[in-house]
Amino acid sequence: MLEMALVLPILILLLFGIVEFSKGYNAKTELTGAVREGARELALGKDPDEVEAATRDAAPGITLTSVTVGGGCPPDGSGKAIVTATYNLDYNIPLFDSGTWTITSRGVMLCGL
Repeated sequence: MLEMALVLPILILLLFGIVEFSKGYNAKTELTGAVREGARELALGKDPDEVEAATRDAAPGITLTSVTVGGGCPPDGSGKAIVTATYNLDYNIPLFDSGTWTITSRGVMLCGL
């Protein structure tokens, strides 16, 4: 029983750490896909409002904190379409720590492709 009392808190900490890391990894993957979709829309000539909406729609599992549309595509098709998005992920690991991770992702795509 003594061994269980000593090992159980470590196992609980490890289990919840794995769960919170998985949530963060899932959010980062979804955010990366969303900014890639937004950059593609901007590279195809959509206006910034449509690009922001497309970026938010491409991440249905998370609520994006901010979406920044940068760059732009001149008529000659040169340049880069850049979309940056941010998501704040709250985490709570019992017996250890809680707080917020700010996850940021940036998508860049050549114009006219």
